[in-house]
Amino acid sequence: MPSAPITLRTPRLLLRPQTAADFPAYRAFLASPRAVGLGGPFDLRAAWGMFCHDQACWQFFGHGALMIERADTGQCIGQVGINDGPLFPEKELGWLLYDGHEGNGHATEAATAMRDWAFGTLDLATLVSYMSANNAASAGVARRLGGVLDATAVRSDPGDQVYRYPR
Repeated sequence: MPSAPITLRTPRLLLRPQTAADFPAYRAFLASPRAVGLGGPFDLRAAWGMFCHDQACWQFFGHGALMIERADTGQCIGQVGINDGPLFPEKELGWLLYDGHEGNGHATEAATAMRDWAFGTLDLATLVSYMSANNAASAGVARRLGGVLDATAVRSDPGDQVYRYPR
């Protein structure tokens, strides 16, 4: 099991370890109204804690978050990862795209690569994605990944929908 972040490549994306230089764009996303589906908007302290959680998961659990970078331009456009720890009832496949980068299939491509890596490397039987019930875009990604709604799944936020991905 990895103890340091990995790198994954897809036809259009580089999924790479996060660096301190990624924090300003990540923070801006979490401070924006678009972060409401994650429980935000978040202040600086909360955003930094979430950013550090994403990194710490690699050492604690052998998985965590990767930044989504376009292979053609080198632009960082979001993040994908496997969340874990006391705030997550199950291992969660999560993603976010920065403003202006939705609708191009990047979230689906990145999440597919991360899901496939997690099933192959971590030998998981299942993954879930937690999302706000009004997040139609993420629900669409979840369905494209083969996720099905699981009304019986344990969730931290009772208002969340849970999509389950069987191996």
